Amino acid sequence: MRPHLQYTDNGKLRHFLSIEGLQKETLQQILTTADKFTQFGQRDIKKLPLLRGHTVVNLFFENSSRTRTTFEIAAKRLSADVINLNPGTSSTSKGETLLDTVNILEAMHTDLFVIRHAKSGVAELIARHVPDHVHIINAGDGQHAHPTQAMLDMFTIRQYKGPFNELRVAIVGDILHSRVARSQIHALNTLGVHEIRVVAPNSLLPSQVERLGVHAYNDLKQGLEGVDVVMMLRLQKERMHNAYIPSEQEYFNLYGLTTESLAAAAEDAIIMHPGPINRGLEISSVVADGPRSVILPQVTNGIAVRMAVMAMVLGGEGNG
Repeated sequence: MRPHLQYTDNGKLRHFLSIEGLQKETLQQILTTADKFTQFGQRDIKKLPLLRGHTVVNLFFENSSRTRTTFEIAAKRLSADVINLNPGTSSTSKGETLLDTVNILEAMHTDLFVIRHAKSGVAELIARHVPDHVHIINAGDGQHAHPTQAMLDMFTIRQYKGPFNELRVAIVGDILHSRVARSQIHALNTLGVHEIRVVAPNSLLPSQVERLGVHAYNDLKQGLEGVDVVMMLRLQKERMHNAYIPSEQEYFNLYGLTTESLAAAAEDAIIMHPGPINRGLEISSVVADGPRSVILPQVTNGIAVRMAVMAMVLGGEGNG
């Protein structure tokens, strides 16, 4: 993706489509802006007027209750008008093209589309066809990117572990099919993390994965040795059309995060997971619910981070 598509001519964030191509300063600005919004979740009245008068459409062609709900809460806390469009009952199910649907909604004075789609590149395609006053946020497209998930992960890491430059981070699981992993790797590299490791069987690693700026491991305990952050991923079974693992039980035996395998990590390492969790497949319940798990805080942080991104692309808090 050409970096300029995500920025206006004067350097403000116009769309949020991918971590790739964004400047370090932009990522830091998102984190700083999200910091300001975290306190509002503790107030009795959780409303700010920043996006009053703006209309946000959640256009989710792929299911995700967690992501859609946090985007909806984020927009409403900024006082935007929110429309959740169900593609199963929309005109696209009657033959209307995706761009026609967006154009019709844009004609109704929509300011921001939050797009989720099973095909890679859809958010960028739409961004190239909307007028200047319309903004696009990618809520996950195929195996390509999930930038707001990556940023809420970065926010959580900074919240619990401090500066990135001394941290060792391990991403464990289905790297091959994961848009979250790709966005996490780009974000961690951009923010200057000390070391990124990916841990998985070769069948679940992209070809030449080291070119992404990571160290690859096939052995879980070796990959976790001394790391400060363990980011677990679920098996993307809906994207698997071949036998990538011998069996689910064998996968858990070799790559499931348990109390025993976690012992290789640093004593104060945190455990993360973008969800949904498959207990007993990539992580044990003891670890997922344990004191080092920050899985639930990730969800909470998702609201503040998505508030920050929305405010920035619409020209409000933290942009310029």
